[in-house]
Amino acid sequence: MLSPERRTSMAERRPSFANFSGNSNHIDTLMVPHLAGIEDPLPETTPEKVDVLIAGTGLVESVLAAALAWQGSTVLHVDTNDYYGDSAATLTVDQIKNWVNRVNNNDIISYNNAKLYLSTSIGPSCKYMSKDFGIDLSPKILFAKSDLLSILVKSRVHQYLEFQSLSTFHTYENDSFEKLTNTKQDIFTDQNLSLMTKRNLMKFLKFVLNWEEMPEIWQPYADKSITQFLFEKFKLEKPQVFELVFSIGLCCSVDTKVPLALHRIRRYLISYDVYGPFPVLYSKYGGAGEVSQGFCRSAAVAGATYKLNEKLYSYNPTTQVATFTDGSKVTVTEKIIMSPTQAPEGNQHIPDQKYEVNRMVCLVEKDCKEWFSEDESAAVVVFPPGSLKSGNKHVVQTLILGAGSECCPQNTSIWYLSTIESGVRAEMDLDAALEALEVSIVRESSSDITDNNDIVKIDEDGRPIINSVRLGQSFKEYIPRESVQHLMKLSYTQYTSTPPFDVVNPALFDNDELNNRANSVNKFIPNASDNGIIYTAMPSSEISYDEVVTAAKVLYEKIVGSDDDFFDVDFEDEDNDTVPQGASVNGTISYENAIDDDDDEDVDMGIRGDDSNEFVGQMEI
Repeated sequence: MLSPERRTSMAERRPSFANFSGNSNHIDTLMVPHLAGIEDPLPETTPEKVDVLIAGTGLVESVLAAALAWQGSTVLHVDTNDYYGDSAATLTVDQIKNWVNRVNNNDIISYNNAKLYLSTSIGPSCKYMSKDFGIDLSPKILFAKSDLLSILVKSRVHQYLEFQSLSTFHTYENDSFEKLTNTKQDIFTDQNLSLMTKRNLMKFLKFVLNWEEMPEIWQPYADKSITQFLFEKFKLEKPQVFELVFSIGLCCSVDTKVPLALHRIRRYLISYDVYGPFPVLYSKYGGAGEVSQGFCRSAAVAGATYKLNEKLYSYNPTTQVATFTDGSKVTVTEKIIMSPTQAPEGNQHIPDQKYEVNRMVCLVEKDCKEWFSEDESAAVVVFPPGSLKSGNKHVVQTLILGAGSECCPQNTSIWYLSTIESGVRAEMDLDAALEALEVSIVRESSSDITDNNDIVKIDEDGRPIINSVRLGQSFKEYIPRESVQHLMKLSYTQYTSTPPFDVVNPALFDNDELNNRANSVNKFIPNASDNGIIYTAMPSSEISYDEVVTAAKVLYEKIVGSDDDFFDVDFEDEDNDTVPQGASVNGTISYENAIDDDDDEDVDMGIRGDDSNEFVGQMEI
């Protein structure tokens, strides 16, 4: 079993839930399937023969395991850790302490320079317990129009998860946070935009939704930067350009090429209002770690075998026998797929991890509700190049999660910061961004400013009017009387073979570098412990899940020969899988917008008011 130092699992939180079939008089009770090492004991023996061995329970590996298991392959899925998730894990504070020690002892490949500060407020008999917090090693957000969301529905893994909406994106400029102007209503009601700017912005938004069909507009700029394109072609001003490029597009630099940037901007816009007035979702109780575990549960239902605390010692591609450090062996008839973090000693084939991602995680004693939209508990804050006092050359992205995410207690929040800058510069940029966040939240949560009679006045109809000039002046002159209390501060460097902020597509797996890597797999190196093993990529700096499904599909095709039947599953109760149109939860709103998956089925997403009466067949927010 897993160590007692873990958070409550999804099966323990939701032991059963209701599935409302087409017949309103019939209700099926479904169970969240148990998983070995959590609710069920680990198997005592290892299978003698399997089709595929997968090492590492990260997100790509877990999606792949479920796809293969449902296709009919026999899968043995192992992990050297005593928890699920690997590089995508959601960990408690005590698990983070152990993880940091392992990183600094070089026990985990692809990470280094881990630093941890921990307050005495967390621990046994203290104000906060270690298990009160769920900390993601690779925080992610899920766009409402995305491949992974379609796969979550198609595979029914969404039944095991709970999602919340995220609609607030802030851009940091001139020592303040500007909330994103991303809808037609926002544009027309924004008094800071001139009429010409509004017209130009609407013109661009109309263009970008179908940009690929208008090559005459963008192709002359195909090799130029997105900022030059927006300045010259659409006459947009710097604040709007930075919002489009860095907050909506979530790009990494002003030099991002036009086609890639347009794709990323469109990704946000087509995701907005799919299920409601928001573009992205995030998983409660943990991000990628919860999603990974959900796919592992699906794979287990389909027949995959799971073993934790299991490390590969060596693999002989000639005899197809894999040997583990505990002496057990298994014959693998097809492929071994492995995360770099799971590599055996004496490895020689790990792909070059030449891209660097520097991350910082802070647990703070502030609820940060000033940054969230009403009824939400998350926000994204983007620091464009040159916006910080460190003179940052690369964007710093920040994901803020409040107590409503169920990842931290009331009156606390988690701040995730990341940059593709390297070395000392990365530390300077992250520290500068952290300082800006601290100053901002103390300032915005202070009553000293809002109580100023020169700023807030009441008109003749009794409505409050804010003097934005005086408010801005007060912000600049404001001297905070308090400081943000840090409960934990973690920083570390992660390496990956995936280019920064890139949206993974099949072409990335066909370039010369990867072809050389594939050829090197077939060139056995004497005494190498990983001859014949195919390695997955570590998580990239991309804050979305966009790279996951493509990577899993490419590996699936390498094993099966085609990805035509990737999650092509016929469930016995297929007809009863959806909720009637217009269904609502406890009287709350139900958005009837649908995801178009490969079967053109509509799936509702109910907006939930509490944790009861959960429906199967809808994404729950």
